Amino acid sequence: MTELNTKKMRFFANFLNKLAKDLTKYYYSKLNKPFKVDNKLKGKGYDPVTTADKAFEKFIRSKIQKKFPDHEIIGEEYGRKKTKSDFAWVIDPIDGTRSFVIGNPSWSNLVALTYKGNPIFGLANFPKLNKYYFNISAKSAYVVENGRKKKLSVNKKTTLKKAKVAGAFHGWLSLKKQSKIPKVLKLMQFPCFDALSYAHLCEGKIDVVIQCQNKIWDVHALIPIIAAAGGIGSTWKNKDAKLAGNILFSANRNIHKKMLKLLKPAL
Repeated sequence: MTELNTKKMRFFANFLNKLAKDLTKYYYSKLNKPFKVDNKLKGKGYDPVTTADKAFEKFIRSKIQKKFPDHEIIGEEYGRKKTKSDFAWVIDPIDGTRSFVIGNPSWSNLVALTYKGNPIFGLANFPKLNKYYFNISAKSAYVVENGRKKKLSVNKKTTLKKAKVAGAFHGWLSLKKQSKIPKVLKLMQFPCFDALSYAHLCEGKIDVVIQCQNKIWDVHALIPIIAAAGGIGSTWKNKDAKLAGNILFSANRNIHKKMLKLLKPAL
């Protein structure tokens, strides 16, 4: 039996499908209440973490540990549980903690499964929106909203001239560097709502998403979902998106190449 046979792939996809439902139930039964906020950067900037972030991660880890005790786990809040397995789960318990803090419903739970360092399955669960996105294979991904399942597909035929571009630099890209990419700034006419913008890319509602300084737990869950929906992703230097950092995802290769060229002066 190979490690990645069809039966096992289906097992992983089913696990994430159930986990999404469990996470939403857990939120409404345990975490939909006042919470405490701390700043990880202690006055050197703002990187909030809440008691809900920590509770979500403990919950996700417990589910993974029960089902896959030999697998590695890497989480934003509780670090790495090392094993000898080629499989590792990468967790962002609340992607969009700023949104969570102010009551914006665009926050999500991101969970990825990687095999030998490559993201192969992803889940983006949005409890407040009652929807979640996940892939079941390298070529098929779905959104489940209010119990209805719909196959995801990017807007492959769009051109850069017609593209809907969402982006956010979160203070990471200096004004000097921004001044070098005026065409990119002009194209960024849609707000970037955390992982929800990447989800919208998968649905064909957004065509390009640009962000700075992502960590692996910000993007690993999104990579296989976007790829299965037909999208293209990389760093701004055209390296593998799994490396994280400054990230670009596009609906097709033509747009992607043009956007990389426009972003080059900001490198």
